[in-house]
Parts: sequence; structure tokens; C-alpha cells
Amino acid sequence: MKQALLVFIGGGFGSVARYLIGKYLNNVESGIPYGTFLVNIVGSLLIGIILGLAIKNDTLSSNQTIFLATGFCGGFTTFSTFAYENHALLKSGDFMSFAIYTIASFAVGFLAVFLGMFLVK
Repeated sequence: MKQALLVFIGGGFGSVARYLIGKYLNNVESGIPYGTFLVNIVGSLLIGIILGLAIKNDTLSSNQTIFLATGFCGGFTTFSTFAYENHALLKSGDFMSFAIYTIASFAVGFLAVFLGMFLVK
């Protein structure tokens, strides 16, 4: 239960941070969501640092890792988890799973957005 609370609190902080960055950096006029792009890249960098520290030398406790990686980065951006999982697939040499997971995530994700938009019209 403690770990679920850590994820909940970390996710709240991450979600608020994502909201504030998007609010100030996403540019409706240019059509390019700079805030979302920044959040995805920073979130990917953060989850790499956090999990790297956790694995390398036990700098972070299990609870700190759950709070920061699963909670904060999960609330900040799910792209960070996607990027890390792909890194793990590549590192293990599972190139087929990497290709299937990456292509399917993009294709099905886009289709799901379009389907959702269609269903609410």
C-alpha cells in the first residue's frame, strides 16, 4: 500500500509539472507542441538517470525509485517508460520485439486517438 501511495503522490507532481510546462510552452499558433516535446525528452532523460542510478550502485532505495520513476515520470510522461522499455529490448538483443513494440505502439496509438475522436463526434 505504501508503494501505491508513493506512485500516487509522485504521479501527481509529475502531472502538475507536465500541465504547467505544456500551458506555457505549447504554441497553438505554430501547431508544434513544444511543451509536450520537451516533457517527453526530459522525462526520458530523467527515467534513464533514475533507473541508471538505481541499477548501477543502489544510490536510490526501492521506494525512491518507485516514487521518481513510476510515479513522477509516469505522471510526467508515459513516453519515458516507453523509451526505457525499448532501451531494455535493444540491450537484450531482442530486435524483433523492439520493432514490433515500437511500430505497434505508434500505429495503434494513433489509430486509438482517431477512433476515440470519431466515437465522440
